Formats: sequence, C-alpha cells, structure tokens
Amino acid sequence: MKNFADTLVKTLLTIVLLIGALVVSNGQHTVSAAGKSGMADHASKHTLNIAHRGASGYAPENTMAAFDKALEMKADYIEIDIQLSRDGEVVLMHDAMVDRTTDGSGRIDAFTLEELKQLDAGSWFGPQYAGEQIPTLEEILDAYRGKTGILIEIKNPSQHPGIEERLAAALEERSMDKPNNGKIIVQSFDHGSIEYFNELLPNVTTGVLVGYDAEGISDEQLAQFSTYADYVNPNHQMVDENLVSQIHHHGMKIAPYTINDQSRINELMDYGVDGIISDYPDLVGHNSALHYN
Repeated sequence: MKNFADTLVKTLLTIVLLIGALVVSNGQHTVSAAGKSGMADHASKHTLNIAHRGASGYAPENTMAAFDKALEMKADYIEIDIQLSRDGEVVLMHDAMVDRTTDGSGRIDAFTLEELKQLDAGSWFGPQYAGEQIPTLEEILDAYRGKTGILIEIKNPSQHPGIEERLAAALEERSMDKPNNGKIIVQSFDHGSIEYFNELLPNVTTGVLVGYDAEGISDEQLAQFSTYADYVNPNHQMVDENLVSQIHHHGMKIAPYTINDQSRINELMDYGVDGIISDYPDLVGHNSALHYN
C-alpha cells in the first residue's frame, strides 16, 4: 500500500509540474506575439547606457570628442541627431540652426557639406575643443560600428525630404540593414517618418519618441506603435512603473530621455526601464552620485 501511495504522489507532482510549465510557456508566447519584433526579454538586469549626443555633459554634443568620451565611459549606445545639408548630405546637428553649437549662423540646410566642415563645432563648449567639426552620418557609422551601438534620431524629417532613404542607403551600403545584435536603432518624434523607415528597412530596430503629456500614453497608441516600433522612448517626467509595464505588455521596450540626476536614474532602473538616455553616461554605470542640473 505504501508503494502505491508513493507512486500516486509522484504521479500527481509530475502532472502539476507539467501544467505549470504549459502555463509559463503560453504566457511567454502571448507576450512575444506583441510588438513589431516580438521583443519579450524584459527580465534582463542590464539597463542600456545611452550617451545623449555622446557624453555631451563632458564634451561638445554630436562631435567625435563627445562620442569618444562616451566610449571611454563604457556607454552601450551613442545617440546622434541627423539632418540634411543643402547639398543633401546627412550630417549631425540637433538644432535647425547652427548658431548654438558652432561659430556660424543660419539654418543647417542653408549650408553645403563643405561649408559646414569649415565651422568650429567645439569652441562654444571649451577652448580645448576648438576645431571640432560637424560629422557626417557616414563618418560616424564607419568610426563606431562594432565599437558601440548607435541610436539615430531623425530630426525634422518634414523639412528634409528623402532623409529616410538616405539613411537607409547608408546602412545598406555597410550591410547594417539586417543587424542581428540590435546595435542600430532609428527613432524620431515624427512617428510617420519611423513608420516609413520601417517599411524601407523592416529588420532595423526602431523607436518612437514621445514628448511630455500629462495624459500619458494610451493602450490604443501603444498598440499602434507596436506595428512598426520596437521602442517607446518618452520624456522621463511622464514615466512611472505603470507606463513601463504597459509598454512591456505591448511587446516593446522603453528608454526614457534625458536623465541627468542619479536618484532619478536609480528610480527608473527600479521601474525596469530597458535603457537610460543621459548626457552623463557615467551616472548610468553608478560610478557617480553627483546631481547635474
């Protein structure tokens, strides 16, 4: 009788374990079915360290100096902003005007590439950076691919017709249009531009940027984003634990911007965000407890 009872208990335990495994498997399938690429790995403890315009708290933004500093600080990605010059070259610049970050004046698309290369893009930040140039997208791809990830923001695409095609061509030319490591991400506040870019290169990871909205982001919006985006990257001031959960539920990841405060970085990491975009990439590595305004 004892042997029969032992066998019965073992059988029941086996059945319970099998049912549990099936439940977990079905749950994983449900999550992975959502989103453009079925991103479901939100259990990773590593939070991507994304250097905003390079390590722009320490060196002039969108320059080689800032990107080199970001690599020195072990950033997982450098974030860059792209626009078109007058002669259709893809160049790095955040503002529509060159005035703030160079010794020139005027709209960036009023300058040819040759003219842009003559501008000083470093002295405004500090005399030690005098002579830093405005880089081209191709220079960045050639210099940093294989060394770090590159998060590319398309700026003002409505003012730069054809920029998506030029970006796609630069990636294709370097066989970076079918990455298997997610090291290229393309994002924009212009969601139509990202939807179009996704049609051009569907295998490249994409993200939508979302400005602050007190109403938050609805499930309907997230469901729409998930048809063409892998990331939803909002202003960090609107991010709480619930929003992180919502985005993950729709099969996407979240890398909020731009956080330069150590305590807020820690808080967002506790919420489970997938990346942190900061001017000070050393903060994301918890190497400093300083507060930057």
